[in-house]
Amino acid sequence: MFGRRQPLLSVVVPVYNVEDYLPACLDSVLASRHRALDVVVVDDGATDSSGAIADGYAERDDRVRVVHTANGGLGAARNVGMQHVRGEYVAFLDSDDVVPPAAYSRMVGSLTRSGSDFATGSIVRWETDRGGELHEPGWMHGLHNPRWRGITADQHPEILGDVFAWNKVFRTSFWQSAGLEWPERVRYEDQPTTTRAYLAGRFDVLPDIVYHWRIRGDGTSITQQRSALADLEDRIATKRMALASVEAHGNVNTREVFLERVLAGDMHRYFIEIPGCSDEWWTLLQSAVVEFWSSRSLVHSVLTPLHRLTGWLVEHDRRADATAVMEYAGQLAASEAAPGLGGVPVPSTGEPPRLDLAKISEALKEANIDPAALTLRPDEA
Repeated sequence: MFGRRQPLLSVVVPVYNVEDYLPACLDSVLASRHRALDVVVVDDGATDSSGAIADGYAERDDRVRVVHTANGGLGAARNVGMQHVRGEYVAFLDSDDVVPPAAYSRMVGSLTRSGSDFATGSIVRWETDRGGELHEPGWMHGLHNPRWRGITADQHPEILGDVFAWNKVFRTSFWQSAGLEWPERVRYEDQPTTTRAYLAGRFDVLPDIVYHWRIRGDGTSITQQRSALADLEDRIATKRMALASVEAHGNVNTREVFLERVLAGDMHRYFIEIPGCSDEWWTLLQSAVVEFWSSRSLVHSVLTPLHRLTGWLVEHDRRADATAVMEYAGQLAASEAAPGLGGVPVPSTGEPPRLDLAKISEALKEANIDPAALTLRPDEA
């Protein structure tokens, strides 16, 4: 009955050792206001009861099917799921997260009206160790406002920063005709594929919250392990894949926005790991910064002043100075008035530090810092 009124939406749910989270995930998708569902759960060789939990849902609800495979990782599990979808539309849902009831109906409805190839909406971080607090990141709010329909990446290149797989609904025909698939055996597999999708099609941008992204308090999420060498290797590899697609696309403005606002956007998360990092980790980070930004330094990027300075220091292999700046940044985050680097007191306001970087440079172990790395922008002064 529902299939005659609504287009069928397939939802691919890769599952690996998430027995504590899977019921909430599947309950949320099955409670969707878009009732015409084809939920494809891919048991990626789970060693806990996740597979059995999924089988139980399939027995109780004929909209759920389960595919059991040997462990191949998240990207491989998603690709397996795509081999089994039946819907006109397809979405991806990570098995420790949940979707709001109206999420899929709003995205499918938008695509029905616009004829676009896919739709993307905003998200909230679900801070489970803070009483279930929900918070929409400011940058995601900015990317998804105002509402857009039928646009291209060249019209809104900043949207390339919305790299997530799971806050989108794709036309299955578009996915197949564009030859899209997820990289396998690598973390951060979302960005290369979503970048290709943006560059290949027309899409709708919705301001609606369409996804609740669980941030695990135990620190076991993939995105909470950045100090590991393997994590950095994978992040560089997927950045390289995404950049190659942008360069092949050939739009000069889109490439500039991608380098300065998208590719650079999460580098501060790695810079804070510099204090105490291994020699091998530092060498890998430094070589990546040179590879991506030697022709257009990170001092021009979207990063905050301390992180732009750190990026310049990393580019020039000044490890001791980069360590000192990041240790100071850590003190700023922890104290109302950290004495910090070289004894320079700067009150912490909870906002990105608005600092006199010239004073900070006096405390560094070497001089000869590019003035551009110490320049505050009008809204930072």
